[in-house]
This record gives sequence, C-alpha cells and structure tokens, in this order.
Amino acid sequence: MSAPISIPRVSLSWLLVAQVLVIIPHLAHLPVWIIALWLGCAGWRIQIFRMRARYPNAWAKAGLMLGAAVGVFVSRGSLVGLDAGVVLLIAAFILKMLEMHTRRDALVLIFLGFFAVVTAYLFDDSIQLALFSLLPVTTLLAALIGLQQSGLAMRPWPTARLAAGLLVQALPLMLLLFVFFPRLGPLWSLPAPHSKGVTGLSDSMAPADIAELSRSTALAFRASFEGAVPPRDQLYWRALTLERFDGRRWSQASAAQLPLAPAWEKRGEPLRYSIVMQPSSQRWLFGLDVAETTLDQARQMNDFRLQRQQPVERSLLYQVTSWPQALREPAGTATGLRRALQLPATGDPRSRVWAAELKRRYPQPEELVQALLGHFNREPYGYTLRPPQVGVNSIDDFLFETRNGFCAHYAGAMTFVLRAAGIPARVVAGYQGGEYNPSGNYLQVRQFDAHAWVEYWQAGRGWVSVDPTFQVAPERIEQGLEEALADEQSFLESSPFSPLRYRQLGWLNQLRLSWDSLNYGWQRWVLGYQGAQQLETLQRWFGRIDARWIALSLVGGGGLLLSLLALWLFKPWQRERDLQRRLFQRFEQLLARHAVRRAPGEGARAYAERAMQALPEQAQAIRAFAAAYEAQQYAGGDASVVDLRMHLRALRRALPWRFTTGRRE
Repeated sequence: MSAPISIPRVSLSWLLVAQVLVIIPHLAHLPVWIIALWLGCAGWRIQIFRMRARYPNAWAKAGLMLGAAVGVFVSRGSLVGLDAGVVLLIAAFILKMLEMHTRRDALVLIFLGFFAVVTAYLFDDSIQLALFSLLPVTTLLAALIGLQQSGLAMRPWPTARLAAGLLVQALPLMLLLFVFFPRLGPLWSLPAPHSKGVTGLSDSMAPADIAELSRSTALAFRASFEGAVPPRDQLYWRALTLERFDGRRWSQASAAQLPLAPAWEKRGEPLRYSIVMQPSSQRWLFGLDVAETTLDQARQMNDFRLQRQQPVERSLLYQVTSWPQALREPAGTATGLRRALQLPATGDPRSRVWAAELKRRYPQPEELVQALLGHFNREPYGYTLRPPQVGVNSIDDFLFETRNGFCAHYAGAMTFVLRAAGIPARVVAGYQGGEYNPSGNYLQVRQFDAHAWVEYWQAGRGWVSVDPTFQVAPERIEQGLEEALADEQSFLESSPFSPLRYRQLGWLNQLRLSWDSLNYGWQRWVLGYQGAQQLETLQRWFGRIDARWIALSLVGGGGLLLSLLALWLFKPWQRERDLQRRLFQRFEQLLARHAVRRAPGEGARAYAERAMQALPEQAQAIRAFAAAYEAQQYAGGDASVVDLRMHLRALRRALPWRFTTGRRE
C-alpha cells in the first residue's frame, strides 16, 4: 500500500464537490465520456484515500492522458480551438485530482478549478451562470482553507462558512474595481464555440428558411428607446439586404460588401435607442431604417445595413440613431440599380408575362406597386408556416397555384415581379415587431419575429419600403405571429412547454417578463459596462473626468477601502487593552524574578498585596502600578498606558539586582 496521503480529508472532500460544480455549467458542450472519466477518477481517488488502491503509476498516467487527448480529437475533430481547449482543460482538471500527492498538487488543482469556472462564461454570460459560479468558487476556497493545518482541517462546515465569509469580504473591492478600473480591449478574439448552436438569419434566404426560423423562441436582441416606443407596425428591424436571385434562393450581392456609404438625406425626428444583441456569429447589426451607430469598428454599408468588422460572438451593446423618414438614394447609381433588376435568364415564365401585363396597365412604378399589393389583398392568398411544396418554377407555383406561404414567399414573389416589370427592387431580411416588456420598458425580439419585406426604387423618392405580408395577414404586423397563426394553431407547436405559449396566464407571464427584465439589466449594465459606457457613467456621476482622474480615484478609493479593511481586521481600538495586559505580564515577570510568582486564577489586587508583603521596601511602587492597572482595566479610570509604563519603570528601579538561578537577573 502507498503511504498515507498528505491532503486533509476536508480539503479532498471539498475538491470533489468543487469538481462537480465546476463541470455542471459545461455539461451542454462536453462529450459524454468526460462524465465517465470524472466518475472513474473520483471513485479511484476515494479508494486511494481509504488506502484500498494505489496511485496511478507513470504508465497509467500516460495512458489516461493519451486517452483524453484521443477523446477530445474524436469528439471535437481537433486539439486546437476553443471547444477542444475547454474539453482538454476539464480533462486535465479531472486527471490532476487522481495524481494529487502533496499540498502543492492540491494548490495547482484549485487554481486550475478557478480558471475552469471562468471558461464557462465563454459559452454563457447569463445572470444564472454568474450566480451559480459563486458555488464552485466558494467550494474551491473551502478546499484551499482545508489545506491549512489548523483547527478547521477536520471540520467541513466551518470551513465552508469561512470561505463564504472571505468571498463576501472581497465583494466591496470587486465592486470598486468593476466600477473604476479602466476597461481594456481584449488582447485576442475568440470565435464562438462550434458546439454552441447559434439560431438566426443567414446571409441567404429561401422561403422555408424564414418559416423554420419562426418556430424558434430564441432571443435575437432587446431594444430600449429614449422616449416612447414606436407603434408596432413601424418596427422593421433591418439585418441585411438580399439582391441576388438564382431561381430558388435570395442572397447578398458581392458588391454589397464594398465600404461605400450610400447617399441619403436625414428628415424628420430621429429615434434614439440602444440594442443588446445576442451572439449570432454574423457581422451585421440590427437597426430601424435609416440607422447610424457610434459603435467602434461598425459602419453603415451601401445597402443601408449596419455591419461590424468582426462577427458578433458575444452579447453586444450598442447605441443607434435612426431617421424613419429619411430620403434614401433619390438619384440612385447605375450599378446599384442594375443589381436591383437582376433575374435568372430563364424560369418562372408566367410571372414574367404577368409582370409585363402589369407594366402595360400601370406604367408608373407607384401605381404598379399598389396594384400588386391590392392583388395580394383581394385574391385568396393565405399565411401559413406549413406552405405547400413548390416545383422548379417556385415563383409561378406560389403566385398561381399554391397561394399559401410565409413572409419570404410574398417578399420574394413581389420583388421578382417588380424586377420583371423593370422596377428596381430587393428583399430585406430582418425582424418585425417585438414584445414589449413593461417591467423594464424595452422590446424583446425573438427569432419567431423574423420577417422579410420589399423595398423598391423610384426616381426622386429613392428606396421605398413596402410589406406584401400586411395585405395578406395584417394581424402579423399589428399584433404578432401568434395572432396571425391563431386559426392554424402552429405557433410554437414544437415547443409545448415554452412559457411564451401561455402568455394568457397573467401570473406566469408576469413572472416570465420580470425574470427577462432582470437578465436584460444584467446584460445592459454589467456585461455592457465597457469603455464608452464606463466613461459616460462616471461623467454622469462626477462631471467631466479623464483617464488620469479615474486612475487617481482608483488608487485613492482602493487605499481607503484597504484602510477600512485593515481597521476592521486589526482593530487598533483594542490594541491599548492588549498593551495593558502585556505590561501586566512584564509586572508578573519582574516580580517572579524575586520569587513572587502569580498563582493560577489569582487576581491582580491579591497578587499585588502578596508581593507587597514579600517585598515591603518596594510596596509603594507595587501598589502604584496595581492601582493604575485596576483603574484602567476594571474601573475605566483616566490613567493611560504611559502611566503604567512609568509605574513599571519605577518598580524596576526600586527592585534590587539579584541572582536566583545562577545568572544575573
């Protein structure tokens, strides 16, 4: 059998608990074999502690490490990258427990655990995870305390209470650093984990894509307005513009990526609002037309969408100003208008013939557009998430055969007909509407709010937005998808337990909205508290400030906080009483050298009286010291420590030198 381990039982117990708590937030993106690895290693470790098993030898450790590496490669396809790196970290965290011999090994394991806690935020930055992460941090602190050879080494619950107390004591300093410490940009950028599915719009669109997206309850973004929230029928959130059609799918034109600012004129009153966008792994941002943002490394593209240089891999807060009444490219450009007229060389012949007929009957673009919208309104078209299948000529089949579809069917068909009639047009994909949350006075826009509409170009008026879906299902625009699909009952049919399906239950809906408001506050004021917002907040509190002021405030505030903490820990107001006791101990030592020792439990007065009898020549000095000590210690007298030192010094001078144990005293 191996020698007894040097890790206290309490520390080992808390480390085992900490490993469970550290792994739990990672369960959604960890392979199953990691759980089996932990169960095996934890059981082995417990048997080692019970002296029923040996530590793994070098060959066993090498085999476990190699097996973990192979497992990561098989499950993640690589040993490099964020997904693989996190799995390797968790595997190392588990294997280190098995080979832990000494206190140094335990310290390495604890610090590795703290790092593993932080990596969970790469996958989830919600308030739920933030609150939960306090548990593994507390248990890791408890394990660290348990490593110390003290009275707590065998008492688990006092160890946990002390760990929690240390965490609470650190909160003021953490808060101070959070508020004042300058926000620095990341030294590197990490891509979104591949194992984390991101639901949202893609850079191309077929009708079925939007219909499928509208079955998802995932959050796309939240928006807070300065002032009143605009009416729902004005909330068209542009994400991207689709100009290229291949007969089946609409996609972005390559020229749309050119950094050319479009020509437009600001008109009317602007809307100012902020958006907290969820990770999308795409570069485009959301905004109402026509949108501008002050976000770093983001700009308005030549098709009026907002785009960022890097994909949105984390929750992103940005400010937007929009001009709904703006005049967009009234003159147009030859290349841009040519792109907005592109059609496949062949296909959908009936739609092309119909477009030519409309052109003949309505020579003015605005008249033709209104005629086309009226056609959708009058004819028996239907709005459904279960559209019939269409053939090769998808536009023809939808317009003249099936006549049932989703917003992408109507937007795509109208854009095709307008182009065939010689009117530049394009499809705009994004979101429409949003649910108002009165608890936080903001809109929450989800994936089922995904929408597509049309904008066409007219000389002098520029790009004009129209929505053919409104002609077929106005309740979709005015009330939302749930109302539009009330007869069909297909709203969230694949999510029977989603609380969004039970919004008619007042208490449940209020609970859902309140919890969402709490999460939004966390994202907006905690995760979004970055450089610009930090400076803006501090300037609102303290007036005009700069980086130097922040640095001085940080140093001064930190010094003040540390001073208060030192006062609380060292309690200097108790030091005078402690000094009195030390002076009395010196008094005892001085008399003990002259064979007058204090008996256990003997009071100060009784001891002094006995000393005066034994040393009558020094009785006055002994009485003076004892009286001063009693006045301070028991009667709350006015005598000070200086008086005690003076009386003790007088007694030392009064006592003779003598030898009691063969040495000079």
